[in-house]
Amino acid sequence: MVSSNSNPSGAPEARDPGQLAGHLLVECLVAQGVPRVFGVPGESYLAVLDGFHAYRDKIGFVINRQEGGAAFMAEAQGKLTGRPGVCFVTRGPGATNASIGVHTAFQDSTPMVLFVGDVAGDQRDREAFQEVEYTSFFGPSTKGLAKRVERIDDPDRIPEYVARAFATAMNGRPGPVVVVLPEDMLTKTTRARPLPRVEASQAWPDPGSLSRLRDLLLAARKPFVVAGGGGWTVESAQALQRFAEKWSLPVGNAFRFQDIFDNHHPLYAGDVGIGINPKLAARIRESDLVIAVGPRLGEMTTGGYTLLQVPRPAQQLVHIHGGAEELNRVYSADLAINASMGAAAVALEALEAPPQVPWRDWAQAARADYDANLVPQALPGSIDMPAIVSLIQKHLPADAVFTNGAGNFASWMHRFFRHHGLAKGHRTQLAPTNGAMGYGVPAGIAASLVTGRPVLTMAGDGDFLMNGQELATAVQHGGKSIIVLLNNGMYGTIRMHQEREYPARISGTPLANPDFVGLARAYGYAGVRITTTAEFEPALLAALERPEGTLIEVMLDPEVISTRGTLSAIRENALKK
Repeated sequence: MVSSNSNPSGAPEARDPGQLAGHLLVECLVAQGVPRVFGVPGESYLAVLDGFHAYRDKIGFVINRQEGGAAFMAEAQGKLTGRPGVCFVTRGPGATNASIGVHTAFQDSTPMVLFVGDVAGDQRDREAFQEVEYTSFFGPSTKGLAKRVERIDDPDRIPEYVARAFATAMNGRPGPVVVVLPEDMLTKTTRARPLPRVEASQAWPDPGSLSRLRDLLLAARKPFVVAGGGGWTVESAQALQRFAEKWSLPVGNAFRFQDIFDNHHPLYAGDVGIGINPKLAARIRESDLVIAVGPRLGEMTTGGYTLLQVPRPAQQLVHIHGGAEELNRVYSADLAINASMGAAAVALEALEAPPQVPWRDWAQAARADYDANLVPQALPGSIDMPAIVSLIQKHLPADAVFTNGAGNFASWMHRFFRHHGLAKGHRTQLAPTNGAMGYGVPAGIAASLVTGRPVLTMAGDGDFLMNGQELATAVQHGGKSIIVLLNNGMYGTIRMHQEREYPARISGTPLANPDFVGLARAYGYAGVRITTTAEFEPALLAALERPEGTLIEVMLDPEVISTRGTLSAIRENALKK
């Protein structure tokens, strides 16, 4: 008798030879729902590049011009989607160049996975070509660059490592994971199969903590909510808004998370970050209860740890955060709640509010302060930056994405632009809370590729040249962004601090710039230079209509160093001391 599963022909059955480990890695990314990765190719992961060719109908490889730009693009995708942005770089210099994006993802609490092609296993620990010890370089620690650093030596375990990387990047406080890929491991064959798509776990606040939070609210007279950090979704942002409405709570968005709570909402009180409205800063200091939903409460959000005193704030503090390790790390909170934003906001919304609260006038006054802060001071020069931001507000759709790097130029958008943001269905702000220059241009290109929505990047002259080469990436892959480049011929933020601390002693801050318009055109963008406010609106409208991206160079008077003052005034005040 012949069994039903025997081979009737008597010929030996063919054994599945498996596939290249590099191909399996790509297949695992497809299983995790990754639509594209960003990177710079390297000989250390040629087998993975071949895998991207094999699966090119399911996943794309965006070819960058520098690993820092690639890492910023992956971080931007993580911010926009809530799932890890993925970046591939080669060993040594490739990994160190990418570290700036990893640090941004760490401090911004953005899910991200960086894959690093490495030296072959039989060459390790000899200081082989471009060899780096990645665990020491990237962390991990609560003060490092990555949440986790791992090395895959066994190709059969690729699915395990990839799934764990995605889970680690999304769970708790979101952040970056680094996975090291030995070159020889990637060329081995394996019959392992991808694991299912990983979803983020939700940590719910316990009922006792919620009851205690309600008691604190009922006893308060001047409460204030600060919202920010990673892990937010459209649904959680909308739940937070309903919570604020039920309790008539004034809400401020943490530093560079200005799209968490709708800036047009009557309960919105402003951004809590660099260049904070002085009246908002005073209001937070005067409050008797601060409910921080999501932010780390780092230096920028706390005004250098002055809005809330360290380690014990004068206000009662409720700190809700997705990472347990963050709670009570800097501030001793009256109530610390470890919860994911998706769960925390829904739980807050369910808290039963009284018919009346005693702080309605307080909340209305907070909004009035915000509205008054939208009225600009008179500043010199032929460029009126508040008017330019107003034109951007007028002509860009509500779902447009706005990006910036680091520098005083960003303060114009931070102060005067109003985001509808997540509560209206879209993430609209991409900005680095770690203050990384060069973020805005690649982040804007990534936003165009990821969302297909209009994108506007505000950049400075120094900031643009950190990653301006990624315009070539945009043109090659069909990305389109509008870049408003403010050219004042210097590293403005440092010059401002220089005048404050060492007035009239200029050192290291002047810049001799290229022809930015010609440079943009060389890459394949349109380019236009304006010297007056009246020239901006037609330039912006033309940029919105063009099929390609546009760089609008704005020649800004160096005196106009911030939204609140001039270089001369800063120098004069410093000389009087």
